[in-house]
Amino acid sequence: MQPQARRSGKPVWIGLATAVAVLAGLFVLKHASQAANHASGAGFPEAKYKITVPGTLLNGQYQLDEDLSQTAGKQVIDGTYDPKIRNPQAVAARYTADSPTQPGVLVISGMYGQFKDPAASRKKMMAGAAKSESAKVAVPARDVTPPGSDTTLSCQVLTTRQGGAEATLPMCAWADENTAASIGVATAEISQQAPDSVDLTRIAETALKVRAETRQPIG
Repeated sequence: MQPQARRSGKPVWIGLATAVAVLAGLFVLKHASQAANHASGAGFPEAKYKITVPGTLLNGQYQLDEDLSQTAGKQVIDGTYDPKIRNPQAVAARYTADSPTQPGVLVISGMYGQFKDPAASRKKMMAGAAKSESAKVAVPARDVTPPGSDTTLSCQVLTTRQGGAEATLPMCAWADENTAASIGVATAEISQQAPDSVDLTRIAETALKVRAETRQPIG
């Protein structure tokens, strides 16, 4: 008998390298924000923070593979408009972990600027993922506040198919007055889990660590 296509191990997560880049690198900007540089300044928070693209993430576990901020990210942001967002700057990057025991891909995608309604932006990032043709929602979005944190994230689990194999892809998003981004995580272990068994609190904790390493004061 032929083995089942789902849960096929390493080939699945390698295929997800492209899937994550598309899902977490493009739809967030396209569906969640749709911002323009000419929004009125009235009522907007002060711009104090930005999102950076460091060479490594999570204490060196992930290395920068490709910075897509000025290519795919910028192309999606240009020419769009949202009256609740001012001066948006796109950020999109793919990171990889080449560990032979824990290989994986992590993608951060979003923007920084001045946001009047951060909670709405966070939820729209989840809704944008649900509209993707490359994946389907297996666990609907819900708010997650990790223990000991005062930051609430929205998290959900997607499934995507690569070469006949179905793989699990969790993602979480944060948004505040200056920064909004989603984190997509694909590892050999997670890609083979049943969607409803994914620990979204753990994924949210990872997203908060990424936020802490990428969100930096302007200037």
